[in-house]
Amino acid sequence: MPPPPLKIMYVDDEADIRTIVQFALEDEEDFVLKICASGQEALDTVADYRPDLVLLDVMMPGMDGPTALQRLHAQPGLGQLPIAFVTAKVQPQEVAHLKALGAVDVIAKPFDPMALADHVRSLWEGVRHD
Repeated sequence: MPPPPLKIMYVDDEADIRTIVQFALEDEEDFVLKICASGQEALDTVADYRPDLVLLDVMMPGMDGPTALQRLHAQPGLGQLPIAFVTAKVQPQEVAHLKALGAVDVIAKPFDPMALADHVRSLWEGVRHD
C-alpha cells in the first residue's frame, strides 16, 4: 500500500510563480498541493489543510516570509511544521539566517520547474529522517 500523498502548502505573492509551482507539482501522484497568495492566507487555512510541508516565499507585502514562519510555528500543534523558504536571496549568510529562523531548507529562485518535485521529495526525505 503506497504512503499517503505529501500535503504541501506553497505561499507566494507572485501569481506567475504560483502558476509555475502549480504546474510543477500538482500532477505528481505523491503530492497534494494548496496554494496561498499571502502569509495571512496561509495562516487562515493552515489549521484546516494541515500540510506536511510549507514552501514559503521570503519577500511578500503585508507579512513577509520570516514573520509568516514565526506565526505558523506559533499555531497550536504546528511548532515542528517543516517550512522551507523559496527566495532569490541565497548568499551563504542569508541562507544561514533563514535556517536560524527555523527553516528546514532554502530553495533558490529561480528554480527549475522540471526539478522542483524531485527537490521537494529530497527535502521531505531529509526532514522525515532527522
